[in-house]
Amino acid sequence: MDATLTHWINAVAGLHPVLDRAMIGVSQIGVPVMVLAVVLQWWVKVDRYHVRHAALSTGLAFLLGLAINQLILLFVHRVRPYDARVTHLLIAPSADWSFPSDHATASFAIVAAFAMQALPRRALAFIIMAFLICWSRIYIGTHYVTDVIGGAITGVLGAIVVRLAYRENSRLDKLVTNIF
Repeated sequence: MDATLTHWINAVAGLHPVLDRAMIGVSQIGVPVMVLAVVLQWWVKVDRYHVRHAALSTGLAFLLGLAINQLILLFVHRVRPYDARVTHLLIAPSADWSFPSDHATASFAIVAAFAMQALPRRALAFIIMAFLICWSRIYIGTHYVTDVIGGAITGVLGAIVVRLAYRENSRLDKLVTNIF
């Protein structure tokens, strides 16, 4: 079912040049745009220290999620869908294994961190971006659907751990959120 769904999403890749370029663009710059949006949160005026805490939590969740992915990659060696002839690849091939998706991890760490800080508008904007990024990774042929789901899970897991370990208004939090 995973291969079938992945193939279905990727089936139109290569048929519509404008859509292909858009999906490649989302895949390439989506996560950096999300990171930039998080960084810009540092200078918001409304609820400044809470939003700064959320931005810091997001960065920590992002890094922890990617670290979890590196541990998983030591044990799980899943072939990319284009190597298994499931998808048509629109970009240069990757040198690493397919599971889990780092793009999904990064984008969903951001979504989860903002959602856990009770910032629903920001979380909604980020989840739309995350969905587009994840869809693009399947569309361009570089990931299976379950690679993206696995990446989203590690991103959310990273955000949960950070939420439990990094408390708002702690000494460290007050020190860091008062910078600038």
